[in-house]
Amino acid sequence: MSDAVEKLKTIVVDDEPLARRGLRLRLEQVDGVEVIAECSNGREGREQILELHPDVVFVDIQMPGVNGLQMVQQIPEEQLPQVVFITAYDQYAVEAFEVNAVDYVLKPIEEERLAMALARVREKLASADIATQREQLLEAVADLTRESPEALERKLAAGDFRMGEGASSRYPEKIAIKDAGRITLVPAREIDWIDAAGDYMCVHARGETHVMRITMKELEQQLDPRVFQRIHRSTIVNLSRVREICAHINGEYHLVLNNGERLKMSRSYKNKVQHFL
Repeated sequence: MSDAVEKLKTIVVDDEPLARRGLRLRLEQVDGVEVIAECSNGREGREQILELHPDVVFVDIQMPGVNGLQMVQQIPEEQLPQVVFITAYDQYAVEAFEVNAVDYVLKPIEEERLAMALARVREKLASADIATQREQLLEAVADLTRESPEALERKLAAGDFRMGEGASSRYPEKIAIKDAGRITLVPAREIDWIDAAGDYMCVHARGETHVMRITMKELEQQLDPRVFQRIHRSTIVNLSRVREICAHINGEYHLVLNNGERLKMSRSYKNKVQHFL
């Protein structure tokens, strides 16, 4: 078989320059892989995929603006390459299955795991057997969720990942916060409150403040609404941390947390008071 056929044309999409560069260097050391582009966001990734027609794209899911899942969903099916999601946490594993990704790999990526992902890509490209492809991805998701492929099939058929008792599995136990090339995993239950500072979110947990670049809406989607509620356009609070609710004559409320912190609940969110009672 010729070089042109064997080589996997590859694009890397990740908003972290160090992570992007690191993955590119590792891919370039693999025989038969050619990295044809690096992209720093979902919009750029979509444009390069449509223009360059790669065989496979490695995509970080958590990116500001258009995230990895949204980027893949915006590409016409007939132009979509093989997709390998790279992420620091596993709560999107089932969504990756639903957009027909070939693999889902957790950071930090081990050499053996990267080789397995590339092997799955080659296998899928060589196979027109949709049933086999589905089975392979089910096995990958099962590895992450520690559930049998049969159990995952039943949940997918019943819609348990979207509704009912299984809905809580959508929300991660830990929030991955990227900072200067490092990823800090903050347990969601330890978060007291979150407030916005421009394009960044300040996550306050156990007396520390962690800063992450993400929109309020994107972060809110990662948090269980039974535990976290938005009380202001720029503030989310952990309901279990609220000690006292103080009403003001102007229709606003102030929430006093267990640690003494006072947060303002704006009038447009006053219907949220019911969640504290």
